[in-house]
Amino acid sequence: MTSSLTRARTLLFVPADRPDRFAKAAGSGAGAAILDLEDAVAPERKDEARQHAAAWLTSNGHSLVRVNSPGTPWYEEDVTMAARCGAPVVVPKAEDPAALAELADRLGPSGIVVALVETALGVERAFEVCSSPGVVRAALGNVDLAGELGVSPDDHTALAHARSRLVCASAAAQLVPPVDGVTTAIRDAAALTADLAHGRRLGFTGKLCVHPSQVVPTEKAFAPTEEELIWAREVTMAQDGVSVVDGKMVDKPVLERARRILASS
Repeated sequence: MTSSLTRARTLLFVPADRPDRFAKAAGSGAGAAILDLEDAVAPERKDEARQHAAAWLTSNGHSLVRVNSPGTPWYEEDVTMAARCGAPVVVPKAEDPAALAELADRLGPSGIVVALVETALGVERAFEVCSSPGVVRAALGNVDLAGELGVSPDDHTALAHARSRLVCASAAAQLVPPVDGVTTAIRDAAALTADLAHGRRLGFTGKLCVHPSQVVPTEKAFAPTEEELIWAREVTMAQDGVSVVDGKMVDKPVLERARRILASS
């Protein structure tokens, strides 16, 4: 699961209290489905949603679970269920390395954690969060972060620092590039296209999706283009040391980028 999760271009949320949607999410073509016990579920339905998630994971086992955040009344039971089912966990409000280390210990050696950075403190501690035990990838929670900062969640400029900080922190912690936040305008294809281009330009290699219709455009946007693949093949055939391809210098960092592009195809 770790390999598929680190390569995933799309992570699709599905409310955990809607078991009728689980199969559709799993079959949407997304890299992974996330059974959401947090924001998508009302407080009075949390226990029921956890039961539905457990039943699905027991029979299927290929979905992630977004638990409620540490300190909430539901966190302990959410984590217990995820650990029992062996499910990867998406942790909201990831900002405390000690809490993440405790979670990793509870999940065991095979535990997998995606750290959802969506607070100002989480952004400031991005490297520590990304370096925490069990964390295999980070994701941006743009809606919650924007609310805390008092900006719009679709404002590229306002959240540019947070996005770049998370990309750099992931690289510094030797994680794969992070997953970008959601596009809430489900029926606005232009907004999705703009968000995808912006995230890709900043170094993200995946995106959180809130509707199955977002999966195919997102998968396509984060896949290497044919031009990139041609360039990467030409670069990898160049001689060791410093050489020139299409009039541009090629050295070790450029060669490594080319290899990453080919590996992601």
